[in-house]
Amino acid sequence: MRRAAMLGGAALAAVALTSGAALAQKTKLTVYTAIENEQLEPFKKAFEADNPTIEIAWVRDSTGVVTAKLVAEKDNPRADVVWGLAASSLGLMAGMGMIEPYTPVGADKLKPIFRSGKTPDTWVGMDAYLAVVCFNTAEAEKNKKPKPASWADLIKPEYKDSIVMPNPASSGTGYLTIAGWLTIMGEEAGWKFMDALHQNVSQYLHSGSAPCVQAAKGERLIGIGFDMRGASEKTKGAPIDLVVPKEGLGWEMEATSIIKGTKNLDAAKKLADWSASRKANELYGKYYAIVADPEIKSMPKNYPADGEKLMAKVDVDWMAKNRDRILAEWTKRYDGKSAPKAK
Repeated sequence: MRRAAMLGGAALAAVALTSGAALAQKTKLTVYTAIENEQLEPFKKAFEADNPTIEIAWVRDSTGVVTAKLVAEKDNPRADVVWGLAASSLGLMAGMGMIEPYTPVGADKLKPIFRSGKTPDTWVGMDAYLAVVCFNTAEAEKNKKPKPASWADLIKPEYKDSIVMPNPASSGTGYLTIAGWLTIMGEEAGWKFMDALHQNVSQYLHSGSAPCVQAAKGERLIGIGFDMRGASEKTKGAPIDLVVPKEGLGWEMEATSIIKGTKNLDAAKKLADWSASRKANELYGKYYAIVADPEIKSMPKNYPADGEKLMAKVDVDWMAKNRDRILAEWTKRYDGKSAPKAK
């Protein structure tokens, strides 16, 4: 009996050692992202359920901040993977030699626009987001303000100090908005439009969601911002209409890339594979109307039906290559109305 007990104890010890070894072998991936805070836990939980030997450690901030952080760490990278950052930011980093090229399993089944166009890919898209106008109908009725139908309408004098929009230097939504204007109107006319719009802008905010939130609360008549936030606020009961300007919409996509120099390349590839999967795209579809997988149809309540049709012919590589130049020019002209940055 004693020998059996000793053997039983040895077996238990072996199990404990094996379990401990399994835990010790868990790979921690440092993942930089700009996805919304409420998405962090669902994304982490879904990926780790399918990849129990890998643990995600998020580093999250707005698009501009994450991009600047990654570029600053170029010679000493701390991230393993980027999962959920503007494709134009990743295009910029690819041009600086910061990306480990890799085409995820299943990427060939995605919409072509959601691929980098390189072989192997430098990034693979997840979902697209658009710049729309959130218009507070209650404030408009109270103050006898007309509903705009176009970007051109927003420079009319009746909207003086009534508009908020994202600062493109800190917000991906802000940058896609101005890049869209420069694409649709051409550079000369685009800057002329922004000069006129600046007279009506009350403040440039450091978030793509905040403008529609402020419009929803009646703090501003108009917020130029993130399409899904506008639809969400309207669904919650806010008195706003989502206006899709007839000239077309600037847009961007969130994408995934592996950082060159990662010491966890195998685990990073597993995350890249998962990010391009049907399961991942179904998850993206809970938060975005437009996703990479053509089989996933997502039309949230109150989302503008013609949003995807009016996406401008934006060149993501052009957005990446010209980002610094455009942001420097924008900052020189308009930064005086930027909201103070949170400390």
